[in-house]
Amino acid sequence: MKDKHNNQVEAADVSSFEVTLQQLNDLLTNDSGFYGWPTKNFHEVYPRVYVGNAFLANNVTRLKRLKITHILNAAEGNSLMHVNTNAEFYAGTDVIYHGLPASDTDHFDISIYFEEAAEFIENARAYKNGKGRVYVHCKEGYSRSPTLVIAYLMLRQNMDVHSALATVRHNREIGPNDGFLRQLCRLNQRLAAKGTFWNK
Repeated sequence: MKDKHNNQVEAADVSSFEVTLQQLNDLLTNDSGFYGWPTKNFHEVYPRVYVGNAFLANNVTRLKRLKITHILNAAEGNSLMHVNTNAEFYAGTDVIYHGLPASDTDHFDISIYFEEAAEFIENARAYKNGKGRVYVHCKEGYSRSPTLVIAYLMLRQNMDVHSALATVRHNREIGPNDGFLRQLCRLNQRLAAKGTFWNK
């Protein structure tokens, strides 16, 4: 009987991390129920983690002024929905570049990049005894790049999806597409089942 009770408690603990698409969308909208558009080209959404658009990614002078040491391009490619930069673009700047060719569509599996992006962001923040600054961007800094930062906060900072999304949203207007939000929900369930999160 005791074992059965423990199993029920464990199941309840995991189920308490179940998140619906609607719950995440509610976190993304303002008090009037509308999605906001970013008010600036970039925002610091977590200590030394910046999310933004292609404009800043192409402005090497501004990046230097912000002391950016690493760039994660979540939209590498040369189509209209991508940002055509690469390691050569930043040659001679001392910026460490990494590109991921994600597309901003509901059916694109961005989760295949969650671990890779989280590792890059974590290494960037640890750079030079914790003085690294990473700029994570896509075309608009609205869907792909915030999704990867949310996944980073879940994978490396032990946040559940609610806390991670709220952390980024508190600092920047974002709107990951529904497909990406579903993938974050699945990551949430997987991490909850492993007992990853510190609190709930």
